[in-house]
Amino acid sequence: MALVRWAWVVALTLILAITPPRIVEANVEAGNDPPAPPTPDAPPEGVVASISFADQADLQWLVAHYDVWRVDHAAQRAMAWLTREQLLWLQAQGREVTVDEQTTRDLYASIAAVSSAANESGIPGFPCYRTVEETHADMAQLAAAFPTLVREVKLGESWRYAQSAGAEGYELRGLALTNQERPGPKPIFFLMGAIHAREYTTAEAALRFAEQLVHAYGEDPDATWLLDYTEIHVAPQTNPDGRKKAETGLLWRKNTNNNFCPHESGPHNGFAAHYGVDLNRNSSFKWAQCTGSNCSSADPCSVLYRGVAPASEPETQALESYMRSIFADVRGPEDDDPAPEDASGLMISLHSFFPKILFPWGWKSTPAPNGAALQTLARKFGYYTGYPACQSGSPGCIYMTDGTTDDFAYGELGVAAFTFELGWAFFESCDMFESSILTPTLSSLTYAAKAAVRPYVAPAGPEVISVTLSVTAPVAAGAVVTLTATADDTRYYSGGYGEEPVQPIQAMRYTLNAPSWITDVVAHPMTSTTGVFTASVETAFARIDTTGWAPGRHLLFVEAQDADGVWGVPTAIFLDVDDAPVAEERRYFFPMVTR
Repeated sequence: MALVRWAWVVALTLILAITPPRIVEANVEAGNDPPAPPTPDAPPEGVVASISFADQADLQWLVAHYDVWRVDHAAQRAMAWLTREQLLWLQAQGREVTVDEQTTRDLYASIAAVSSAANESGIPGFPCYRTVEETHADMAQLAAAFPTLVREVKLGESWRYAQSAGAEGYELRGLALTNQERPGPKPIFFLMGAIHAREYTTAEAALRFAEQLVHAYGEDPDATWLLDYTEIHVAPQTNPDGRKKAETGLLWRKNTNNNFCPHESGPHNGFAAHYGVDLNRNSSFKWAQCTGSNCSSADPCSVLYRGVAPASEPETQALESYMRSIFADVRGPEDDDPAPEDASGLMISLHSFFPKILFPWGWKSTPAPNGAALQTLARKFGYYTGYPACQSGSPGCIYMTDGTTDDFAYGELGVAAFTFELGWAFFESCDMFESSILTPTLSSLTYAAKAAVRPYVAPAGPEVISVTLSVTAPVAAGAVVTLTATADDTRYYSGGYGEEPVQPIQAMRYTLNAPSWITDVVAHPMTSTTGVFTASVETAFARIDTTGWAPGRHLLFVEAQDADGVWGVPTAIFLDVDDAPVAEERRYFFPMVTR
């Protein structure tokens, strides 16, 4: 295998040597599709190249016929994987096609690393990414170690598992995270990863999010209340058969349904076999119904092959059935029916690579009925990740898509749904993943879990970014403690896709032991440290008398409200009370506040 990989590197060198960049003018007019690209019988090795496009329609044609990885709309260039024959054919059609030599070499080096490495755990050459088997084993171990917080769930079966009656392939497994000793109903957050097999970062990020929450329960205030008052469902490996192919260094995207494309390897992306269905074009909502053209493919060998029918694949059926089981359907049947403003529930699908936060619609360019609210939450995620936030099907964002899981979740059920495109490579290095991608992703997912109760409203409100107490040790019941918090209404990032309005903060409040949306919970006002709320960033305090409090650990939830009356998501802090009565001279314990 290693000899074969190094032969590819030699072939790449020859390709780069005999195929210099050709600079010509793109001459494809919108609505005038060029002839279909050739389909060679053998899979010659390929390169990563930059291809010119004339307009959105021309870009959509490229997307449907080639393996396009990312798009620069300002420069009108698309990055794609091309075989040598495809490269020459595109140049012959009058396009400007430039080989990206460094990216190509990096890709070949990554593929060679997978075939030659022998690390004890993880994908060969990429020890930070767990294999399918390791992912499933660690999920089972987490559930066994934390039985009151974690429950294993079976979403369904992969195509190969279903075909072989379990002799081959994998089940689609997930985790349901919540404090099972605290009754619901609770808002739902569903996180899924790796529906596209070659996107290494996504399954690992999903599982690490689950592990972080569970291990922090009882120690971190936000992790604790999230598991007490939210249900978080995590499905890290939603295309496990395809992922096993990608773990060998193949650029495999689809599932492994081999009923269609006949070639083990084919013309559309050299190292990846071309049979299979793109599960993120196979969903039942708006399957093959893009308002433009070329949003998915009817070609069984295409990386965007949408399958023979809506939700034809068992993996798609499993995901849709599971989402229907955990989310209520709150949106009407018409395309322009909005979800209710007070609807709860949030879904995120993790992808890579093309750093962006995407939201519906993908299947048409006009905004979704809840488009403004989806955009606000996307910009909040963008603040944490530094990724631009845009509607996936809108001009200048990425390109139009149909049959996707986020369009299904929103379009069919009314769930606030998003796609995160993580990082800068399919086979992202462990150094890059650990140092630059993981922490911002986990922070944004934590915010997502907080927003799941009111995803169409709360993200427009201020975020509480700092909560402190005047004491850090446990206090005796009856002590008076000063709670101080800072709220900020400016924490948004769009990456050039518009600006989010910033409001002055007009109020802050706290609740004890439960968030404000729980029935009969009493909210207590806080006072601005300057005497009046006027700015978009404010600090406030409250003096809390613990007389009558039961001994033990208590949670204080702090929220802030903007000038439009919108309350943002809460941030919490622990206050521990011991069982010793407070001495009279200790009763009032708070710092001097100047007003």
